[in-house]
Amino acid sequence: MVISGNYSIFAPEMSILSRKYPFPLSSHWFRDCILYCIIVFLILYLLQPFGFSMYQGNKILVSLLFGFVTFGCCLVFGQAERPMHKYIKPWRIWHEALAILSMILFIGTCNFLVFAIIFSLPITLSLFLKFLYWTVIIGVFVTVCSVSLSYYRYLRNQLEALLDKTTDQQTDITVTIHDTNVRGNDLQLPINNLLYIEAQKNNVSVCYINNDKTATAELHTTLAAVLDDLQAYQNIFQCHRSFVVNLNNITSAQGNSNGYQLKLGKCPTVVPVSRTYVPKLKSFIA
Repeated sequence: MVISGNYSIFAPEMSILSRKYPFPLSSHWFRDCILYCIIVFLILYLLQPFGFSMYQGNKILVSLLFGFVTFGCCLVFGQAERPMHKYIKPWRIWHEALAILSMILFIGTCNFLVFAIIFSLPITLSLFLKFLYWTVIIGVFVTVCSVSLSYYRYLRNQLEALLDKTTDQQTDITVTIHDTNVRGNDLQLPINNLLYIEAQKNNVSVCYINNDKTATAELHTTLAAVLDDLQAYQNIFQCHRSFVVNLNNITSAQGNSNGYQLKLGKCPTVVPVSRTYVPKLKSFIA
């Protein structure tokens, strides 16, 4: 990602963390608490980590105890976190990451105290710090995976729904793409029918919808001239040095900060978004 001014190796990461977190606050928090309880129970009972396999008592009951402790922690933390979403707007990725990591630390600390009581371990600072060290490592990994996968899956599958589409407002608008050849014919079409335009040496190839089918037309002009003709329409977006795309017709998008691949309706061509244009594309995301 190119940043004007002095370049920082931390710029891409900071940019990601400062983006709005696109998921609303879950309305199924009680169900989520039960789910976390079951996960902890299954991990302890089936995998028996941290020396749990050496325990001589009833492993099912103890595993259930840790599960219920996790349930209670999630319940308390969730109720404490919910008001923050009202006061902190917009809720950004770093807010969500910090909230998840804090919840993991809270759950881990409570479970540590229970673990120490059950196994009659002395609750010392060194033991707690050792536990905290591994909890942070695991917590950071879980947090990064959880937030990153959720966010990029959302962008990949729902980018088209987030774009500032203006299809309805442009229903009756016709645009003209000029052919600079002496005997060339200008191309007129409804703007909503335009899919993408690709630069090809001294010409451009215009892909559009004609009678519900994909059609192409080659015109003798430059991409810069086309952009100049269509500069009044914000949904006409240059996504690559060789491609201009109509944002209204994007049906799916896959990729990340290094680039996207866009599909437009029934058009077989996948239109690339190069890394240089990714920040501008994301400016269209709500």
